[in-house]
Amino acid sequence: MARMLEVEGLSARYGHVEALRLVDLHVDDGELVAVLGPNGAGKSTLMRALLGLVPTEGRVRFCGADVPRRNPVAAAACGLILVPEGRGIFGPMTVADNLELGAYLLKGNRAEFTRRLERVLALFPRLKERLPQVSGSLSGGEQQMLAIGRALMAEPKILLLDEPSLGLAPRIIEEILEKLGELNRGGLPIILVEQKAPLALKLARRAYLMSIGSIAAEIDPRTIKSQDELTHFYLG
Repeated sequence: MARMLEVEGLSARYGHVEALRLVDLHVDDGELVAVLGPNGAGKSTLMRALLGLVPTEGRVRFCGADVPRRNPVAAAACGLILVPEGRGIFGPMTVADNLELGAYLLKGNRAEFTRRLERVLALFPRLKERLPQVSGSLSGGEQQMLAIGRALMAEPKILLLDEPSLGLAPRIIEEILEKLGELNRGGLPIILVEQKAPLALKLARRAYLMSIGSIAAEIDPRTIKSQDELTHFYLG
C-alpha cells in the first residue's frame, strides 16, 4: 500500500513552550488513522503543524514530496485539507457562499465546481435545503456538515478533521461518523483527531495516542476489546 503522508521528527513551539516533540507518524493510501489523547496532548497543534500554520522543525512528506513550511496555501494546493476544531465556517455568509470558498483554488472552472458541489450535496442532502441560509443560523450538526462539505470542495487528497464530534448530540455524531466512513471506503485517506476514542476506533485502521506533545503509542483498534484496555493505553 502506497504511503501518502510521512512525518519524521516533527516539533513545534509557541514561543518558549514546546507543543510538539519529535512526532513520527504515517498514513497509507486509503487509511483512516485516528489521533487520540486528552486535552492539551498536542493533537490540534499537530494538525496545524502538518499544514504549516505554526513554525516547525522536522519533515512532512506528502505523496513523496516535502510539504512547504509556513505555506498553508501550498499545502492546500497539494491536497492537505483541514476541517478545524470549532468548524471555522463564516457565519454571516450563506451556505452556498461557504461552499464556494472551499473551491477557491479552481479559479473559475464552473464545470468542475458544479461536479464537486453535486457530490457534496449528495453526501449531505440537508445542505441542499439550506444553500441560501445564513450559515450562523444552522444547527451545530449542520455547521459541521458544512465545514466538512467546504473541505471536500477543495478535492482533498487527504482529509484532516479536528474534533468533529465536539458539542454535538450523539445521534448527530453517529451520522457524521457514518459519512466519514463512507468517504474513507470510497478511497479518501483521513486523519481523525478525537477525544471520544471509542467513536474514532470504530472507524480507524490504526490509531496514535498522544500525550504531552508526543506519540505515546500506536494502537491497532482490533486489539482494543474494552474500555479498560483503552484506559491502560492512556495511563501507560
